[in-house]
Amino acid sequence: MLLFWIIIFIVSLAALVKGADWLLVNAEKIGLSFGLSPFLIGVVIVGVGTSFPELISSSVAVFRGVTEVPIANAVGSNIANILLIVGISAVIARKLVVTKNLIDLDLPLLSIGTVLLLGTIMDRQVTRGEAILLVVAYLIYLLHTILHKEEPDDIALLPSRKERRKHMKIVKEDPFEKPKIGFKEIFFLILGIACLVIGAKYLIEAMINLSTILNIATGVITITAVAFGTSLPELMVSVKAAWQRKSDVALGNIFGSNVFNALVVVGFPGLFKTLTVDEKTFLIGVPAMALATLIFVISGISRKIHIWEGLLYLVMYALFIVKLFGWF
Repeated sequence: MLLFWIIIFIVSLAALVKGADWLLVNAEKIGLSFGLSPFLIGVVIVGVGTSFPELISSSVAVFRGVTEVPIANAVGSNIANILLIVGISAVIARKLVVTKNLIDLDLPLLSIGTVLLLGTIMDRQVTRGEAILLVVAYLIYLLHTILHKEEPDDIALLPSRKERRKHMKIVKEDPFEKPKIGFKEIFFLILGIACLVIGAKYLIEAMINLSTILNIATGVITITAVAFGTSLPELMVSVKAAWQRKSDVALGNIFGSNVFNALVVVGFPGLFKTLTVDEKTFLIGVPAMALATLIFVISGISRKIHIWEGLLYLVMYALFIVKLFGWF
């Protein structure tokens, strides 16, 4: 029975991540075909798409009555994004250089988003009013990004996979050229949505059963395995960008994802039910996220993340896992 649910967990997680990928790529193509600007597509579709696995799995969990999942998912994903993904990226690139654009906008927004999340979960729950506050904060962030971005070429700094960059390049070179869409794009868009919904449903089923069989709190499985799995898109994008010495892409990916996790992955499910924070997430996960974000912001201010800092990030992530499971 244990092996069965482990297999279901892995397959569901893979379906969730791949479904988000199909949805993201084909939604961009369709958006470009309707004449939407590449910057708007980047902010709305790319920004949301890379965090779709976290959002969908958290929403399904809430409707199943597992209200501790959204906060554990957001906290775990943000920790993994910073300590694991940035750590690996810094080691691969040997030195990540942050641009002034990220310092001017993304660092303050990441700090504000994290403070808002910390403020709402201090009483170990997120009420509907607090959830509305988080969602409104994200809408303000989105509006500010769309209306006040001075350089449209900053789209190059947004997270992207190979397919995404190709389409952004096409529109940049010829803003009047629109890609044609056909049955293939629509089919994979629908397939991506189906994979997201079905994958999230069985992921939560598997997680509930595994927590019962292994006698491990649902929040612990969420903040580790689920959070890591749903962060795989960010991991692949950032590591590839670091290997190609594209530090802006590697880091910009993390900024946008963490703001979305803090405000929407928690805020949206909280509109339907009051969310709770399990003990391990509150006592270990929340302080670890706050510390990781603080260190990341300090690294961002210095505009450089060296290899030794990346190694320190990885050691901190290992320590977080060890403390979470109480191995020593």
